[in-house]
Amino acid sequence: MCTYVIVYEAPRHGAHHFSLSYSHYLGQVNVPMKKPKWIEEVHAKRPQVDLSTAILAMNSSRAASATLYKKMCSRPERSVSQPSLIWMFYALIWHALAISAASLSTLFYVIIHNFHHFMRWGSQSWMYKASSKVFVTAWSNINIRSCQYLYWPVFLQNSGLRSPSSVEYAEKAALRKHSMWSNIAIDILLGNLIGLSLLYNAEAVSLWFLNSVEGLNNYLRMGSVWLMGVPAGFKLNTELAAILGTTSLNVVQIWSTLWVFVGFFLMNIVRGIAIVGMLFGATVIAALMLDMIGAATLHVSALHSLIAYLYASQTRALAALWRLFRGQKLNPLRLRLDSYDYTVEQHVVGSLLFTPLLLLLPTTCVFYIFFTIVNTSIRVSHALVEVFISIIHETPYVKILLWLVRPTRFPAGIWFEIVSCKYNGVHPMERSICGGNGINPDFDNAPSKMDKYRRSAALVSFLRISVPSIGQIISPHYKKVFTGLSASLVAESAYRVLTGKRISYGPFSHPPSTLPWMHIPIKEYWQLCHKSILSHMADR
Repeated sequence: MCTYVIVYEAPRHGAHHFSLSYSHYLGQVNVPMKKPKWIEEVHAKRPQVDLSTAILAMNSSRAASATLYKKMCSRPERSVSQPSLIWMFYALIWHALAISAASLSTLFYVIIHNFHHFMRWGSQSWMYKASSKVFVTAWSNINIRSCQYLYWPVFLQNSGLRSPSSVEYAEKAALRKHSMWSNIAIDILLGNLIGLSLLYNAEAVSLWFLNSVEGLNNYLRMGSVWLMGVPAGFKLNTELAAILGTTSLNVVQIWSTLWVFVGFFLMNIVRGIAIVGMLFGATVIAALMLDMIGAATLHVSALHSLIAYLYASQTRALAALWRLFRGQKLNPLRLRLDSYDYTVEQHVVGSLLFTPLLLLLPTTCVFYIFFTIVNTSIRVSHALVEVFISIIHETPYVKILLWLVRPTRFPAGIWFEIVSCKYNGVHPMERSICGGNGINPDFDNAPSKMDKYRRSAALVSFLRISVPSIGQIISPHYKKVFTGLSASLVAESAYRVLTGKRISYGPFSHPPSTLPWMHIPIKEYWQLCHKSILSHMADR
């Protein structure tokens, strides 16, 4: 009869636990290149033991006993014994902390709710509608951060009765609880650093921003004048080039004049952005700067849309006239080309329209290419800032810190380290067959030793944990950052650029999900904050 002894360290919360695989772990444990034949035979057999149930039992046994001991033994002892002065001082500090934190959070709750009601009251005004469209990224990030501020007592409380029942559940609940806190702390820290820099250098930042906007306008002026001449030796239509160039110059001049008036208040705007960023984090600063760039380059988007509409109209008209010459007609219902008999008058009118449209197309195409390049460059900078915001939101700071301190808290599978193999009461096998690091690759090359192993009576091994790399922990979170970018999106955007259609500049990355707005009385919110801190003290 064969005996298998497996030695393992009991799972403990904050130390390690067992798991068959990491949630997003795709790698495998390093094994010898040449496996013994008995391993293939074991894999071919139907497993008789449910490893997931065994792992769950190991993770739950220690957690259940610790919970029962804490509930049944610790509390009676503390109630029977006379409380010491240290414990009374400790409880007094926690109660003072709970009262002060609950009061400050309630004050912040009142301020946010009053501001929220004020914005809802003015939501029908044209100023609110215009600001919500211009500062859409900033409003979204402020809403996300405000909801996280309001929900901190909910996240601080216990996650229910299921978490203490298993070390694995407790680890996941702790990571969910502290992930929001770590993201807020890092974001606020970066926001204060950037905000203080902006406060002390508000004049330099505002001057740099105005010079950048003026440099962009000068580039648009030079480009429009260049296109009105003979760009790169191309002979364009003089009249159409003059109309498009003059329109572009007028729009640029009007927008440049408006930004002269904005420049008088730009220093105060930069200081306001710095203060808001110190309260809500670096993501709000980046979102506000992103919206400011969008407002400063609004004339570029307008000119690009106008010329793109003209270019798309010309290409569609030329395509329709080309189908007319071929005796075909587009069927939009069935998305196909059907044969059609056109009259002589239709062919004559088509010939008269086709020639000027074809000759004017190069002029329109040159202006369209120029403004498409400028507009796409601006949108790429927007996308980079959005990626920066999403990286701050999605980076698992707690997981990175815990992985550096104790990587066994992130198990990515199990493996067995064989330490002893006995057969028929004889001494253990030589190290050539069974060593401290597992099975030797030359094991199946020794048939006599293999026969001895088949008659073995005892096998002792240690249960070990496979640890994932830092990239395997971070990569699942960063996949959300680039969810909006795909090969199909690039192909669709290229097709829209060639046809002159409007490119969908949607968000390249998805921000965190917004929590529902909290509507509870002020007294209940204070009690919720106070209770959550005291419950955290009781767990200790």
